Amino acid sequence: MSEVGTQSGTQGGGFGRAIELSRCTLTVMNGTERGKEATLDGDLFRIGKAAENDLVLTDSTVSRAHCEITRDASGFLVRDLGSTNGTLLDGAQIKEAYLKNGAVLSVGQIEVRVRSYAERIELMPSEKSTFGEVIGHSLRMRELFGMLERLAPSDATVLIGGETGTGKDVLARSIHAASPRAQKPFIVVDCGAVVGSLIESELFGHEKGAFTGAAAMRQGAFELANQGTLFLDEIGELPLDLQPRLLRAIEQRAFRRVGGNKEIRVDIRVIAASKRNLRMEVARGKFREDLFFRLAVVACDLPPLRERRDDIPLIVAKLVQVLAPGGNAPKIAPDVMNALAAHDWPGNVRELRNVLERSLYMTQAMGAAEVNLSTVPLMALNSIAKEPSAAPNFVVGKSYGDTRTEWENVFEKSYVTWLLKRHDGNISAAAREADMDRKYLHKLARKHGIKEGA
Repeated sequence: MSEVGTQSGTQGGGFGRAIELSRCTLTVMNGTERGKEATLDGDLFRIGKAAENDLVLTDSTVSRAHCEITRDASGFLVRDLGSTNGTLLDGAQIKEAYLKNGAVLSVGQIEVRVRSYAERIELMPSEKSTFGEVIGHSLRMRELFGMLERLAPSDATVLIGGETGTGKDVLARSIHAASPRAQKPFIVVDCGAVVGSLIESELFGHEKGAFTGAAAMRQGAFELANQGTLFLDEIGELPLDLQPRLLRAIEQRAFRRVGGNKEIRVDIRVIAASKRNLRMEVARGKFREDLFFRLAVVACDLPPLRERRDDIPLIVAKLVQVLAPGGNAPKIAPDVMNALAAHDWPGNVRELRNVLERSLYMTQAMGAAEVNLSTVPLMALNSIAKEPSAAPNFVVGKSYGDTRTEWENVFEKSYVTWLLKRHDGNISAAAREADMDRKYLHKLARKHGIKEGA
């Protein structure tokens, strides 16, 4: 936790951990709705006469959209929304101000008492080995699941960390699915995949004629995610000059399209993810500290696969069901499972899936009932593999990249030779079976000196 909570207990895992969440409860003190209470649970809380507000006050002196409270790194900020009769804090009219415990907020003629406090939540590991689509029965994963089971149903902003391929996008979808917004949109923006000049339009949309090529009005991700969840993937890649505007949009849940003047308000939950260590990026001046605190209301990290090897058999079993559905999937030989569990998996779950997908395809193409070591790409095997011929001979002084390239070449040559033999050198037929571009297969054959028809 960072902005609104702290953790206690054993660092890096263990029982007895807890988080403290900052809460704010509002109690109506006068009028026909005296005694009515509401708690600010997410990042944005709106007060007014309209039914869509979080605290609805029907008094005639209250505007439809009267004021709003947002949570930021400094506390709870109340902001008047241009109401007819104004918003007062302890008797003084304000445009915006931070709330203090015990303060009285006057919304028109209705007085609301503010009570802010820290709620301590004890975190116990989940009894389940899944959270949505994420799998793991290791202690670290079940602790993560236990935390998210408590916090996913809220509107709290979540920041997910972890190496490439650990499944940050899958976890984000699972959090959305466990929230009251599950049936609403889940909109993804990959901040590392969008050209810098277009990222603003991707997030906020644009009006017709806003820039060259803007032939029509376009809604952005914030607008499309209204009432649902906005997932900002690889947020660490967002240009520094755009971060202040993103911060304002998240804090106020309001924005303007590129080239537009109209302010658009939205009701969204924000989940962000990054393979970068954002605390370190803040220290280096590459990421805004205020934006980091805004995103890290609930901060969690997905551990790399090499740090939870006990989960690999469970993940393999699930992937086999997904990749070879129908109950006719080949079995995984024990020595193959041992090799998979021993591998370091620098590409994490994504790499494991790719290796399994190729192995299952080759096994089924050969008509075999079991995945054995000969069908697993050699780069995926460690020296514990039982067949000496399948284990690579590592050379002292040779780099990881050079070693990996060498064994990828061995796999490519063996596979292409086997594939072409199956089809009597017919490149087109072989490419169709391998779901591979014909030109690329021909290129691989030439690369390794394999004659068509060999």
